[in-house]
Amino acid sequence: MLRGFYNSASAMVANQRYQETLTNNISNANTPGYKQDQGVKRAFPEMLIKESGRLQLPVKSGLSLPQDRGIGSMHTGMYLQETVPSFTQGGLRETGTATDMALLQKGAPDETGFTFFNVRNEDGDTRYTRNGNFTVDGEGFLTTNKGNYVLNAEGNPVQTGGMEFTVRNDGTVEIDGEEEPLGITYTPDASQFIKEGDDLFRAGEDAVTEEARGKEDMEFEVRQGMLERSNVDAQATMTEMMSNYRSFELNQRVLRAYDQNLQSAVTEIGRVQ
Repeated sequence: MLRGFYNSASAMVANQRYQETLTNNISNANTPGYKQDQGVKRAFPEMLIKESGRLQLPVKSGLSLPQDRGIGSMHTGMYLQETVPSFTQGGLRETGTATDMALLQKGAPDETGFTFFNVRNEDGDTRYTRNGNFTVDGEGFLTTNKGNYVLNAEGNPVQTGGMEFTVRNDGTVEIDGEEEPLGITYTPDASQFIKEGDDLFRAGEDAVTEEARGKEDMEFEVRQGMLERSNVDAQATMTEMMSNYRSFELNQRVLRAYDQNLQSAVTEIGRVQ
């Protein structure tokens, strides 16, 4: 009985954590370039249940031997193993603002490959983003909406001097006749990128990064005056939230039934008449 009690409890914990993931997705449904997280649920290793007994030898011997007979396997619970971002391309939305840029990936040599804008965080480290909702600070540098510098292909902040500039489809910024290519990174396996908050990703220990322009068969475009939408499907996420809640509620009922049975065992079965 206690095994079933723990199974239901572990399922409730997993459902609660997954609900938090779905809630975060739905709250970022309107965040430009946001990549939704997907939860991966796993079951704990199965336990083989055996019946212990004794094998009776011929009657004349009067002896018996211990014997174990397999009954079957039983799950010992479940857990939310991890949450991983889904790097599917979001739709594009026109804004007409010169500092807004959408990174459109048209093709990649690897199925799991993806492209990102290069930015610099507060600690001076290079990070990556798909949120092209940029602006220009008081010193004329192109920054993210969180104040992080947008970098060029050489890893330096992009100086625009103001709002009057043009971005070509290949990601080159034209300012007063000067050309400066934006830093755009390609990774063959985007699952190795880790979310850090503020729409930023960092490359994991096993991540491979390279300049997107130098990658063979890599096709992308930068669209000025447009933003990439979040890839969250609000309706599908709401449906999944309801399904997950029903699963939580069902396990809650099972847990309550086990609790009532345990209470009966203590107060009634063990009562001395």
